[in-house]
Amino acid sequence: MAIKRKTKVDSSFSMSSMTDIVFLLLIFFLVTSTLINPNALKLLLPKSTGQVSAKATLSVSIKHYPELNTVTFHINGDPQAVPFDQVESIIVPLLEDQDEPTFSIYADETVPVKEVVALMNIAKRHNYKVIMATSPE
Repeated sequence: MAIKRKTKVDSSFSMSSMTDIVFLLLIFFLVTSTLINPNALKLLLPKSTGQVSAKATLSVSIKHYPELNTVTFHINGDPQAVPFDQVESIIVPLLEDQDEPTFSIYADETVPVKEVVALMNIAKRHNYKVIMATSPE
């Protein structure tokens, strides 16, 4: 006597649960990858009270002239302006013999960010620490 089944076995596979898992993993990796930024510049930002843990051995001042739309760079408070293409060649020999080479950036409030970032890129290329100088509140 042959026994017949009333329900047939479905041989198809439902992918809906698998796609849910893939989307959850995708969201997880997107969120965690934004938290990791290996190319970030290391900055030592001073408190507004003026206390800094690192001592800068060199200072670079950026003066902005909005009416002329120009900026000038001054090294160690020298009133003589230095063109940006010569800043790196002056900074590197001055910080060459330091164990922890550090320089501070004094920038006007109106200085374009790209000028400050250009100095930070010099520091990154040579593994220097940077202190962004601020005025006390």
